[in-house]
Amino acid sequence: MLKTLDQNEIDALFKASQTSRNIPGGAPAKKVVPCDLRLANRLTADQVAAVTSLHESFARRLSGSLAAHLRVAFEMNLVSAEQMTFREFTSRLHDLTYFASLQVMPIDARAAIQCDLTLAYPIIDLVLGGTGTDTIEMRDLTEIEEHILETVVRLIVLDLRTTWAPVIELDFQFEQRQRGIQVQSSMIPDDKILCLSFEGRLSNASGSLAMIFPAVIADALLRRLSAQTSYTKRMPSRELRRRVRERLLTSRFVADLSLPISPLAVRQLVDLEPGSVLMLSKSTHEPIHLNIAGKPMFLAYPVRQGIRRGAKIEKRLSLLSSNEKGTT
Repeated sequence: MLKTLDQNEIDALFKASQTSRNIPGGAPAKKVVPCDLRLANRLTADQVAAVTSLHESFARRLSGSLAAHLRVAFEMNLVSAEQMTFREFTSRLHDLTYFASLQVMPIDARAAIQCDLTLAYPIIDLVLGGTGTDTIEMRDLTEIEEHILETVVRLIVLDLRTTWAPVIELDFQFEQRQRGIQVQSSMIPDDKILCLSFEGRLSNASGSLAMIFPAVIADALLRRLSAQTSYTKRMPSRELRRRVRERLLTSRFVADLSLPISPLAVRQLVDLEPGSVLMLSKSTHEPIHLNIAGKPMFLAYPVRQGIRRGAKIEKRLSLLSSNEKGTT
């Protein structure tokens, strides 16, 4: 016979089930953690270290190149290497800035260089014969100033290509300066980029310079860097070292006793006949070489025990001295 529960009984059952969930030892409650998908595939600590090392080298190279080009002391330092969306990057830009796009082949992608005008103006002033220390009112660049800065960007691109060459061969070509809405549309806003921030210093001026690379370029670079890092950091395990040592200990090498090299006159060799005795400069009281695999490694005396011949070790030779004696 079916029993119909009234509302009070339903409420009581529901309350009892809620109480049982809170009893210690019961099934643990599921914990829900919010997930921000934009944080996926962030740079790992090893990747940051590899990128930092590579572009610190680039910063040093660029410091020398720009110092020679501008004929003043110039210092470029890497400030940060981070991954973000292009929208996040553009939200940090000032209204007046220099933003140039780069064509990257053979990937056929677009990268960019952004330079603060606080750094661009002193560079332009130096190229035009000034001191680079004059106070300049913030304004947009003229066509001539853009052309001057384009030359500097091409120099930066050349050093970047040279720095990346041992890791990945890419051809960076200056495309054009982007303004306003062109900057926003040069890359997809929600695409992830690798942003490298540098600080440039010359005379009494300083400013920031940023290089941005889309995911297709950044991923290719990171894969190559990871492969190189894993190869150079790969260390044999203790078990592998033990097995190698055991193999070496059971390996066989030819050992022989020989007199050290002695200079002889050609006349002595010409007059030699069977039964002749050749006198060498080595005394019978001096030890001779015990060679291992053809290399003199010990000084030893020839000895005999019964019908067997052997060598009594007197001294171990250094590897350097044995190599020098073997090549004389």
